[in-house]
Amino acid sequence: MTVTLVPSLPVLPAPTGPDPLGVLGVPGQINLDHAASAPCARAAADAVAELLPWYASVHRGAGALSRRCTLAYERARQTVGDFLGARPGDHVIFTRNTTDAINLLARALPAGTTVVTFAGEHHANLLPWPRGSVRLPVPDSPGAAVRALDAALAELSRDARPGLPVLVAVTGASNVTGERWPVAELARVARRHGARILVDAAQLAPHAPVDLAALDVDYLALSGHKLYAPFGAGVLVGRGDWLDAAPPYLAGGGATSHVGAATHEVRWATGPARHEAGTPNLLGAVALAAVCAALADADRDALHAREQALLARLRDGIAALPHVVELRTFGPAAPRVGIVSFVVAGWDSADVAARLAAEHRIGVRDGLFCAHPLARRLLSEAAARSGRDDLPPTALRASLGLGTTRFDVDALLTALAALR
Repeated sequence: MTVTLVPSLPVLPAPTGPDPLGVLGVPGQINLDHAASAPCARAAADAVAELLPWYASVHRGAGALSRRCTLAYERARQTVGDFLGARPGDHVIFTRNTTDAINLLARALPAGTTVVTFAGEHHANLLPWPRGSVRLPVPDSPGAAVRALDAALAELSRDARPGLPVLVAVTGASNVTGERWPVAELARVARRHGARILVDAAQLAPHAPVDLAALDVDYLALSGHKLYAPFGAGVLVGRGDWLDAAPPYLAGGGATSHVGAATHEVRWATGPARHEAGTPNLLGAVALAAVCAALADADRDALHAREQALLARLRDGIAALPHVVELRTFGPAAPRVGIVSFVVAGWDSADVAARLAAEHRIGVRDGLFCAHPLARRLLSEAAARSGRDDLPPTALRASLGLGTTRFDVDALLTALAALR
C-alpha cells in the first residue's frame, strides 16, 4: 500500500510511478510499532523480487548468475556507504542488525580501550563493551550530556594509563523516548580529547539523514529491519584501521586470503571481507541499499515535516488525557523522532497493548524496550512528575513512520481515552 496523505499535513510530491517508499501492510491493521520493526518498503520488496530469479553465490563464482549477484552485493555496499557519508578508508561491513554490528566493533577494539557510554542506551550499546567501561548517568538535557562527556574524557586523559584508546558510544535517538541526542556536539568533544565515537543510528536513520563525514563520527551502526528493509541485514560503517587489525569476527570461508596445509597457517583478508565470513545475506544487503537509494532521492524535509506534525498530534493528544503520562529524558520541547512512550494509570501495560490489538487492531509495544535501566528510571520520574502512585512498572510505546496517518494517531488516542 502507498503512503496515505492527510490534507492538513504537509503533502509530498506525487510520485511518477509506484511509490518506492510506500509500505506494505495489512488492510485494517494499524501498525504503530515501527521502532521495533518497520514495515517493508516497496523499494525493498521490488529489489528482492527482481533479483530472486538470479539468486546465486556471491564472490568467486564464474557463472553469469554468480557474477550478477556479486555485482549486486558490492553495489549495495557502495550505495549504503554513500547514503551514510562513508569516507575514503571507511569500511562498510554487512551484519545481521545493529546489535551484531556493535558486537563486531566491541570485538575489534584495541587492547586497553576504554568505552564511555551513557546509562540511557539500548542494551545493544550497553552489554557488548568490556569490563572497565565508563557508564555516565542519564543526563537531563542535551547540554548536560555534552558537559558530562567533556568532564569524563578530561578525567580519563589524566588517568594513569595515558595514550590508550577511548571510544564514546552513544545513541542518535532514544528507542524509548524518541529524543535526539546531540551527536555532532558529542563528536566535537570526543575529537577534542582524542577519542573516537560510535553512533547507534538504529532509531535515527529511519527518520533523519545521517552522515558520518558531516557529523565527524568514526563508526555508525544501524539495522535494515528498522529502515523498511526487513530481510535480516544491518551494517557497521567506519574507520578501517581497528577493523583490519582485529581478528575476524567470524572465522571461515571468505574471510581468508590464504590457508596453508596446517589450519593455523592463515592469512586473513583485509577490508569488509575480513568480518563477513560465510555466504553473505545478499537479499538483505540489496533490500537495504534499495531503501537507502529511495530515501536519498526523496524530499527528506517533507517527510520530516509530515512525521513531526503527526508526532505533535499524538503528544498533544496524550497530554490532554489525565490518566496517560508520557515518558521523557529531556525537556518536553527537546527534538525527537516519531517515538512516544507512555503509561496508563491504573492499567497494566501488557493488558493495554492486548486490548488495543484485540478491540482496535492497533499494534504498539509494551515492556521496557531492551533499555531496562533507562525505562525504569523514566517510569519512576513519571510517577514523581505526575504525583500518581498507580502507574504500572512497564510502559507502552507508539512509534510512527512511513505509512502512518492522522487516522492511525486519532484511533490510538480514542482508544486510550476509553480506558478509564
